[in-house]
Amino acid sequence: MTLIKSENNIKRLNYVTSPKRENKIKKLKYIRNNYQLYLFILPALLIVIIFKYIPMYGTIIAFKDFNPLKGIMGSPWIGLDNFRQFTTTPDFMNMVLSTLKLSAYGLLFGFPIPLILALMIHRVKSVGLKKKMQLILYAPNFISSVVIVGMIFIFLSPIGPINQIITLLGGKSVDFMSEPSWFRSVYIISGIWQTAGWASIIYLAGLSNVSQEQTDAALIDGANIFQQIKHVDFPAIKSITVIQFILAAGNIMSIGFEKAYLMQTSMNITTSEILPTYVYKIGLQMGNYGYSTAIGLFNSVINVILLIAVDQVVKRLNEGQGL
Repeated sequence: MTLIKSENNIKRLNYVTSPKRENKIKKLKYIRNNYQLYLFILPALLIVIIFKYIPMYGTIIAFKDFNPLKGIMGSPWIGLDNFRQFTTTPDFMNMVLSTLKLSAYGLLFGFPIPLILALMIHRVKSVGLKKKMQLILYAPNFISSVVIVGMIFIFLSPIGPINQIITLLGGKSVDFMSEPSWFRSVYIISGIWQTAGWASIIYLAGLSNVSQEQTDAALIDGANIFQQIKHVDFPAIKSITVIQFILAAGNIMSIGFEKAYLMQTSMNITTSEILPTYVYKIGLQMGNYGYSTAIGLFNSVINVILLIAVDQVVKRLNEGQGL
């Protein structure tokens, strides 16, 4: 009997002094001592739960023949029929490829521009000139997509200023907004002009940590401006650049429908019809909510796959470089 009691006491002692138990106690003490931090994060956490996680319940209608009068649970279950209907439509591949091309080209040409802008602005010595440049570059971000598209139609119309310059130089007038081949170029270039300055802020914040002593040492060693950028400036924002690239690649299918829809005409529909505009038309204009939800879910799954794939590739590259 005494032996059994001693064994139980030893087990109880091991439980109390186990590493898992100690870690749990430490975490509880940290939370108790820093409860103010958790109170600060609570509103943001509630917003994410209410507006991001709770609406996920509605994705059930992607697998149902949804009828608003019957409700989500009352609508009949049809399984993967909505997905089969979408993947067998004649325009399926065209829309998916149009979405991928528009996103991939936007990432390819648009991602480096904010980085280059930040490196250039960081090299400006005059504080006053730097502030003016930042103001000019940030301003387009505050113009709404509706106004941007209105400006595009005015500037690129057959009698607009761009075509007037082309005709003055001896060229032929081009109807940019009716030519399907011009849609992607106009969309991407206007997007870069609108967002590149604002997107450079995060890189400028990282560059503010660059030590002046390192720059001076590089100058003493005879490094030119490109070598200084390569060996001093860029290493300071390398991790930020990688994170931004992963996030951008993960959202490669998440193009906002607003600008593409506003730029869409009956003549350029072959390249301007992308998944977000198709979802808007099917869901809100035609009222086929289950089918449009299935398309949106399909789009989200592709985004998740791309995000995981890019993250794994970046990890392997970093491991190969010993970072």
